[in-house]
Amino acid sequence: MKNLPVTILKTLGLVLTTGLHIAPAAQPGGTLPTVTAIAPAQASSEDTNIGPYNQPEWTEHRRFSTTRVYIQKEPWEIGLEQWWRVRTYDDKTTAHRFTEELEIGLPHRFQLDLYWNWAHDGDGTHHDEFAVELRHALADWGKIWGNPTLYLEYAFVNPDFGGDVLEAKVLLGDDFGKGWHWGLNFIFESELSHERAREAAISGGLSRTIIDGVLSAGIEMQWKHETVAGERGNPEIQFEIGPSIQWRLSKNTHLDVVALAGTTSQGPSFEGFVIFGFDFGGGSKKGYTPVSTGLRP
Repeated sequence: MKNLPVTILKTLGLVLTTGLHIAPAAQPGGTLPTVTAIAPAQASSEDTNIGPYNQPEWTEHRRFSTTRVYIQKEPWEIGLEQWWRVRTYDDKTTAHRFTEELEIGLPHRFQLDLYWNWAHDGDGTHHDEFAVELRHALADWGKIWGNPTLYLEYAFVNPDFGGDVLEAKVLLGDDFGKGWHWGLNFIFESELSHERAREAAISGGLSRTIIDGVLSAGIEMQWKHETVAGERGNPEIQFEIGPSIQWRLSKNTHLDVVALAGTTSQGPSFEGFVIFGFDFGGGSKKGYTPVSTGLRP
């Protein structure tokens, strides 16, 4: 009898920690007690943390065209994206830009991206630039508010159309609530020759999952302040805003469509993006494993 209080406390601890519901004891001649396991609620697959950096699954597919978030590729995972950007101006002219982007995940929260850009406008079709981008996340996901990531890009520009460009960014992004995602970038870009243009910009995006793992929609914006040598006091200021949609065609493909309206007299009156991405794999196993199995991807 002296061990009875200890036995009771251990039983209560088991109930509280395992979420088991124990029915009242059976009366003499009755049936045995019923034990019911209460399974924890499942999270959405896009919010499930995966990979070596414990990041949510949605961050491994580009969600915003104007705003980057964290690291998209796990170590030695390869991805390819095809971009089409179209701009229209108040004078009825239109410019198209096509980009092939190769994404390579590197260890220690690094990612290397290579870009080939082509332009088609009133001057015809021509090679625009080749760019190299490196980004580095400062910590595993969730360790620092906003999951800050540093980004540096050097663009080798066709000398017939401008000088080489050096661009630096600070990338922020996170979740808030189930199915809500956001990103925010602070950008500085400098042309190293020709007009020596300088651009300071802020871009941001907000997204809501509509069908888990299939469809999400949101809004994007970007603000730009650009000057050229000799006219630093006369900046060109642009602000664009509009809706964005992402359709996840499969586990390793995504299609993004973004339509931004220009709200100032400077810059384009409309800027649209269509982005198709495909992941070749090479990182950790993708996908979502229900919590009830006790396994994690």
